[in-house]
Amino acid sequence: MDKIFDIQQDFTKYINVFLEQNSKLNLISKNDEKFLYEKHIYDSLAIKLTHKLRDGIDLLDIGCGGGFPCVPIAIEFPNINVTGIDSIRKKINAIDEIKNRLNLKNLNTICDRAENLKGKKYDIITSRAVADLSKITDYALPLLKKDGLFIAYKSRKIQEEINNAEDTLKKYNAKVIDIIEYTLPLEEFYQRNLVLIGF
Repeated sequence: MDKIFDIQQDFTKYINVFLEQNSKLNLISKNDEKFLYEKHIYDSLAIKLTHKLRDGIDLLDIGCGGGFPCVPIAIEFPNINVTGIDSIRKKINAIDEIKNRLNLKNLNTICDRAENLKGKKYDIITSRAVADLSKITDYALPLLKKDGLFIAYKSRKIQEEINNAEDTLKKYNAKVIDIIEYTLPLEEFYQRNLVLIGF
């Protein structure tokens, strides 16, 4: 149950607002509500283990769903420009409501599919519980700056996904730079991975 990194912000208000939205929209399962901090907020902030978040960068969260990891990142890092993209309007509306209630000036949303984004490129792109690595890299890498980093939140069974993504990585001349393992602060052992991909 030991925390493996420090979390600076108080997430109490966010939890209350999120649970209010979840009661209307079912952003996460009811069973997961009691583990909102451990399974979703803490997991979202595992990005701190990369030591790559610096003031002023642009971060895109692909398939942001109910706001993980984009909302906890925006709260914890007020000097980072965070954009969440998802094609489901009700989820984007929920994030917008949370953003307004918490007055998160550094958080923006886009209701669209990532493959439709054109022009802007990002310093960091994240994706959590969206798609197989081979598919999500195909969405993320065209939107990543040359010196940028794509960070995929994945479960324990990551090596098979990396193997399946080899052709996609070659297509963009990208590679897996690091895999950071961590565990969630739950009673049972719950291992997670951050897969760091760059050019």
